[in-house]
Amino acid sequence: MDLTQSVNDYSEIVENDREFIWHHLSQHKKYETQDPLIIIEGKGMRVWNQAGREHLDAVSGGVWTVNVGYGRETIADAVRDQLVKMNYFAGSAGSIPGATFANQLIGKMPGLSRVYYSNSGSEANEKAYKIVRQISHNKHGGKKSKILYRDRDYHGTTITALSSCGQGERRDQYGPFTPGFVEVPHCLEYRSQWGDIEDYGIKAANAIEDVILREGADTVGGLILEPITAGGGVIEPPKGYWDRVQEICAKYDILLIIDEVVCGMGRTGTWFGYQHYDVKPDIVTMAKGVASGYAAISCTVTTEAVFNEFKADPDDPMSYFRDISTFGGCTAGPAAALENMRILEDENLLDNTVAMGEYLMDKLHGLKAKHQIVGDVRGKGLFCGAELVSDRESKTPVHESIAQAVVADCFAKSAVIIGMTNRSLHGMNNTLCLSPALISTKNDLDEVVEAIDGALTRVVA
Repeated sequence: MDLTQSVNDYSEIVENDREFIWHHLSQHKKYETQDPLIIIEGKGMRVWNQAGREHLDAVSGGVWTVNVGYGRETIADAVRDQLVKMNYFAGSAGSIPGATFANQLIGKMPGLSRVYYSNSGSEANEKAYKIVRQISHNKHGGKKSKILYRDRDYHGTTITALSSCGQGERRDQYGPFTPGFVEVPHCLEYRSQWGDIEDYGIKAANAIEDVILREGADTVGGLILEPITAGGGVIEPPKGYWDRVQEICAKYDILLIIDEVVCGMGRTGTWFGYQHYDVKPDIVTMAKGVASGYAAISCTVTTEAVFNEFKADPDDPMSYFRDISTFGGCTAGPAAALENMRILEDENLLDNTVAMGEYLMDKLHGLKAKHQIVGDVRGKGLFCGAELVSDRESKTPVHESIAQAVVADCFAKSAVIIGMTNRSLHGMNNTLCLSPALISTKNDLDEVVEAIDGALTRVVA
């Protein structure tokens, strides 16, 4: 590297990126004629690119992750101090931050008692699936091994995680998939599968039971659901849905797995999204906001009853959970997570999320009243979406190029970064997605909504 280069001259970085980096979710042909985006710095709600331009980030790192905002020196300090003392040992042994964070985490999750560490949401869900499969083998002769997942939900990017993915475009071209995963219907009332009916939530939940009976209840061991669907369109479950889901799982002895990778750690205004609905899960998975992206960490959290299944026969060398996650032994993750949790508590960010979430939803309803292209707005806390349609009566989704143009306009004209359903659903990549950091103020959210307002005006004109 040329050390005489100006500290503000990132041309060499850009060229190294263009030449050597394979970016996520990117068609790289465009980088033959334009520079890739390099994010140089972040502070609070703001990030700066290689050209020095400031952007307001309304998607918390692009994928709903940086819950407490950028530039948190106390998290960086906690990680640095821990790494100097003890950076890593395999998860077959414990660590100070691992034990301490597990204790504090369980304190936020009544009814749950055990934490298994790994390093990504995909991996956390894989662990949950392996738990279901091993219990099936040990208790049911391997028969109760099927795992149900919901249309529009997303649970990770590995082949087995994609086997449980309800987003067609995420799955395309990656099969064949792991057998034993079965889809159940979505619960988006705005796009009801059964027309305009009363008790839609009950109907959507009963549709899960229909699948169980079709497959054979003695073959189904688990059901995985997002508490509020994220990348499938920001879908808050309808009234009555979760109560009925719990009844069904109890009736057929099915382990209920809640994927909190997006909703966890305050995103919806409670510690976990399922806590809005009085759900009592058997397994909860989480990642993203657990350490707000300051270190890689994920957790698979279970009840003591699930944990005890792996102690049932200590004389059987195959009876314990024979899984390992190499980087589940890193201490940086729980060290960052501890400080992340302290910030959430000390700065009352859950309360702020509730208040600012209500403010943002009011603003989005204002956009809906102004722009016919906004067919529906939905969400909870600082986790919101606006579905764009070409006709409100028919609810015909706009072509994804329209939603992409809105996102691009916000970025280029207003320097605001928003998201959208991307390579998720065939013909339905039409929902704008917002997940700003939990430190958001009214001024921040005004800026976001004004950017969308202007973009809708310019794109639709």
